Amino acid sequence: MIPKNWKEFNLEEVASFKSGKTRPLTEGQYPVYGGNGILGFTDKYNSESDVIIIGRVGAYCGSVFYEDKPLWISDNALMSLPRNSNNAKFLFYLFKLLDLHRYAQGSSHPLLTQTILNDIHVTIPLDSNEQSRIASILSSLDDKIELNLRMNKTLEAIAQAIFKEWFRGPKCSKLTDYVDLNPKVSIGKGSIIKYVEMSDLPLEGYSIKSFIHRSFSAGSKFQNYDTLLARITQCLENGKTGFVDFLNPREVGFGSTEFIVMRPKVQVSPYYVYLLSRDQRFREFAIKSMVGTSGRQRVQTDMLYSFPLAKIETAMMEKFDILIKPLFQKIKSNSDFNITLSQIRDTLLPRLMTGKIRVA
Repeated sequence: MIPKNWKEFNLEEVASFKSGKTRPLTEGQYPVYGGNGILGFTDKYNSESDVIIIGRVGAYCGSVFYEDKPLWISDNALMSLPRNSNNAKFLFYLFKLLDLHRYAQGSSHPLLTQTILNDIHVTIPLDSNEQSRIASILSSLDDKIELNLRMNKTLEAIAQAIFKEWFRGPKCSKLTDYVDLNPKVSIGKGSIIKYVEMSDLPLEGYSIKSFIHRSFSAGSKFQNYDTLLARITQCLENGKTGFVDFLNPREVGFGSTEFIVMRPKVQVSPYYVYLLSRDQRFREFAIKSMVGTSGRQRVQTDMLYSFPLAKIETAMMEKFDILIKPLFQKIKSNSDFNITLSQIRDTLLPRLMTGKIRVA
């Protein structure tokens, strides 16, 4: 049953769609959006503010973004603007609800076109003020999530700065003095435990996005306070790395065979190991150790043991851990809160966007 003062439309009646253009090579202040988000910045723009970006092809087909300032939209995406008095932010959440990927055509190379989008049926409130109120509730949750993400980025940047300042002395030690790589852990075959996929590792920031429960067969085994480092081409180059802090004491998890598990040795701060894994000098060393065919190269794990490091006295490592630990505790608190906020948003989204919950 359609709520009072709501009406069914074809999507082309409430929003217009337009193809993006080839990405400019210039640098500047305007974000360049593709199907998977911001690709860079340019000094040109092909759309004004309050626009919805939709991934139109490939793995990110149907992804949706919203931007409130001028931007450039690449040819891997479509732009959408509201028609008449419809609220742009409301339409953004409407597109999120629709799960546009399911309308794409083609299985091996999915594609969304303006024709496909135009013919989708939607039911929305006629009152633009009601649209604005719905969008405001959902965006307030997203804004808080974004604020926490920015705070976490700042906290980690502070930790990285301290790491670089404290441990920049002569390189007379090696990684093998401070870190165990892929340490042996016993798990019974068939045990149902927490599993982390490569897609769960963040490109930046330490928080692992999510996990599932899966029967153990094979994979990289880890415990709390381990660092997971992607060892395969592109994933490592793009920065995929995460810090394990979601297990119970003595609990063991496992993940992709393309992870290198970095575990701190006794009296070594786990935050030191994580910050080392994010250090540019270490990552360049790891990338240079890669072998294999083009596009599928992997880090030679044993080569990492020879990575040169400054010698660290035990007392200094303890002081570092005491100083850095509160920063990571705050990052975890923010990350846990974001999970709660995301769950609330995802629960409210279908109810608000279908009129099951009405806002005054």
